[in-house]
Parts: sequence; structure tokens; C-alpha cells
Amino acid sequence: MNIQDIQNEIIEEFAMFDDWEERYQYMIDLGKTLPKIDEQFKTDDNLIRGCQSKVWVHASMDNNKIDFTADSDAIITKGVIAILIRVFTNQTPKDIMEADTDFIDEIGLKEHLSPTRANGLVSMIKQLKLYAIAYQTQLN
Repeated sequence: MNIQDIQNEIIEEFAMFDDWEERYQYMIDLGKTLPKIDEQFKTDDNLIRGCQSKVWVHASMDNNKIDFTADSDAIITKGVIAILIRVFTNQTPKDIMEADTDFIDEIGLKEHLSPTRANGLVSMIKQLKLYAIAYQTQLN
């Protein structure tokens, strides 16, 4: 499944909920399904800067596709990174670098996060794309 298809799927899922309380609960549930980052990767090097909470992300590449794992010490933030990992994992570096993340606005996520969490969301996307740039450089 490509990035746009996954984003469309997420938009449809969020549309099923009537209010943000239900959407927050859904994000918390998504966070619980997040593939766990190996404890050895919970280091300062893998911390995303700019997040109010601690968020660790690790990336690896296999068959020219990037696999992300992550964790956070906050349940909402863990749900947010789970959504981003779902969109970007198992995609090529080029596709990740070129991906549009308008789905975040379409589901209303950014406007329903506190300003510090919204900044953290931007930092998460930036970091995932930086991993993609690094891996793309290795491929060239």
C-alpha cells in the first residue's frame, strides 16, 4: 500500500468518530499497537528534539524500504507517532521524502493538539523525513 492510500485509510477511520474525545481514545489505542522499539535504541541519539514528551524513533532499511519503530512516554504522543509510523514504514526513502502530510489537517489533528504537542508533531515528521534523506543518500 502506498503512502497516499494509507493516509486515506486513516482519514476514513477518523471520520467514523463523532467527537475528539473518541478520536483521542482511538489514538491512544493505536499507540498501544505500536511496534515496540528495542530498548537498545532508546538513547538520546534517537530522541526527537522539539517534543514536549520523550519520543524515540529508530529506522532501518531492508530491500530499499525503511522500517520505523518508536516509543513515547506519553499516551497521546505515542498515538501520534503510531499514526506517522503507519504512514511511513515500509516505504522507499524517495516516497517518504516526497510525501505530503495533508491528512493531518484533514483529520484535524494539529488543531486539536496543544501548541507544544503540535510543534512536536512537526518535529516527528521532520525527523522521519531526515531518516529518509539519509537512506536515500546511501542509495545514490
